[in-house]
Amino acid sequence: MEKQLKQRCMIYFTGMFLYICAAAAVIQYTISDWYKFMIFLVPYLIMGYGVFRTLSESLLRKKLPADHLLIVLATAGAFGVGRYMEGALVMLLFELGMIFEAVSVDKTKRSIAEMIDIRPEYAVRKIDGIETRVAPWELCVNHMIVIKPGERIPVDAVVTSGITTVDTKALTGEMMPQTVRRGDKIYGGCINLSAMIEARVIKEYKESAVSRIMDMVEEAQNHKAESETFTARLSRVYTPVMFICSLVIMLVPPMTFSYGNWNMWIYRGLIFMIVACPCGLVMSVPIAFLGGIASAARQGIMVKGGNYLESLAKADTFVFDKTGTLTEGVFTVEKVKALGMSEDELIEMVAHIESYSNHPIAKSLVAAYHGRFDRGRVRHMKEMPGYGISASYDGYKVDIGNIRMMEKKKVLIDDEDTTGTLVYVSIGGRYVGHIIIRDKLKEDTRDTLNYLKEKCRAVLVMLTGDTKNSAMAVAEELDIDYAYTNLMPQDKLERLEDFLFLQDDTEKLVCVGDGINDAPILARADVGIAMGNLGSAAAVEAADIILLEDDLPRIIDAIRIAKATLQVVKRNISFALVVKVFVLVFALIGYFGMWEAILIEIVVMFMAIINAAWVVKYTA
Repeated sequence: MEKQLKQRCMIYFTGMFLYICAAAAVIQYTISDWYKFMIFLVPYLIMGYGVFRTLSESLLRKKLPADHLLIVLATAGAFGVGRYMEGALVMLLFELGMIFEAVSVDKTKRSIAEMIDIRPEYAVRKIDGIETRVAPWELCVNHMIVIKPGERIPVDAVVTSGITTVDTKALTGEMMPQTVRRGDKIYGGCINLSAMIEARVIKEYKESAVSRIMDMVEEAQNHKAESETFTARLSRVYTPVMFICSLVIMLVPPMTFSYGNWNMWIYRGLIFMIVACPCGLVMSVPIAFLGGIASAARQGIMVKGGNYLESLAKADTFVFDKTGTLTEGVFTVEKVKALGMSEDELIEMVAHIESYSNHPIAKSLVAAYHGRFDRGRVRHMKEMPGYGISASYDGYKVDIGNIRMMEKKKVLIDDEDTTGTLVYVSIGGRYVGHIIIRDKLKEDTRDTLNYLKEKCRAVLVMLTGDTKNSAMAVAEELDIDYAYTNLMPQDKLERLEDFLFLQDDTEKLVCVGDGINDAPILARADVGIAMGNLGSAAAVEAADIILLEDDLPRIIDAIRIAKATLQVVKRNISFALVVKVFVLVFALIGYFGMWEAILIEIVVMFMAIINAAWVVKYTA
């Protein structure tokens, strides 16, 4: 519990003790009206410390907290008509409800933090054979670290020695431990399970996966969902309307059909004001979205704000990248065609040059060569996103890439009718052959897209930089509604804008991608979802929802959690409104007193908290 909350509780219980003493004195002794006013005013002001402080701070920020303002007006009015004990009792019950709410929210936030706080406490750095314990943020790139069994990996690194299994559940949501060996990447926040390993730091702590994820969680609460904004707008209108209605109840009856009964109608007007307090209504929305964010985190889905959950639940258009998103992104060489050299020589040259790239296609070309590498044969390497790679190989200028690369270099090529991806090669501006590679669909791609079509009635779109033949084969296999090929990043953005232009306010567009070339459309979409985020910092920064494991069915989990969260929000709002209308009607005809009205309001608040807490434990 925060220090401020503890202080608020101490002040409140002091005021409650004084109120009990005052009530006992009034019951036991005959006390004048002036003394009653004084002995109840003191505990009233003490118990209302939190309410007065919140109200004053909000007014200084030019905001109007409807619930607090109505309670202060109502209780002050109760003192004005001589209902001192009831006025103080209402403040006692209201502040008690606010404290319980604060404790519940604090506990929820703490449980979320404990559940997803995977930051390591320390790191073991190795210098000249000597191991030294340091803080994770003191590590720099290329520092050598040692991770022993049971220890949490401090930062993103590459294994240099040893073989072990790593528990990635806290980071990805996957139960199955992964085996890592020399050359494999490991990520901060995961746990080393079986053997000691040594690793070389590749990212500083602030740039590592664990730090980025925790930053996203902490920032998530700064993004308001549409329902939260709606309730905030409602409160700004609701407060003056309810205040005017209270005045009408206080003034009109004693001036017309119940002439002269001022005390009774002022009292009923004050009861109306208390019942009208929207605290249960306003509070129920943010805690429901907080629960939704926590539930998603348990599934390995990081949501940057409640507004993205709401948009995801309403999504009806899904735009996908192809390579690495719908497909494995692991290519295999299917065919080699060489002109003026052997196929082995072509593969050897291409593999040497592509060994400098981290692109999935480059890795497949490197894997196709089984000889020894001589990095000295390659000079002046230049990679051009969306085109390919150029370099000097054995003194010759070599260009390797797609058809756009060849057109840019004005190289005449042979046409090839294939559904695979074509990689063209030229030496000194002369075409010397091509390599056909293929990618395969991810295991659950078809089931995921079928769910979107059947359950969400979604329009499916594919935007890819791949060739028409290769991309259209995937689109037809998956029954995708619209497919656009040979797109540069700016072309993808233009196509996305076309779909956004066709949407109205009730429709939402989701974009799913995995690479730096997808960052612009991830940022522009109503909801951007990053796949395989650990390998693409740009995608993580641009996206609104991060799937920590490169696993398409997580999208279904995210949608189910989003819809469950919205159901809780709607239930909370509906329940609060129904109870309020019921109590308001009966308060007007004299069936409820002031303390009974505030007690019912507290029950509404607790029901909202209990209902919202269900989302935290929701499993998609």
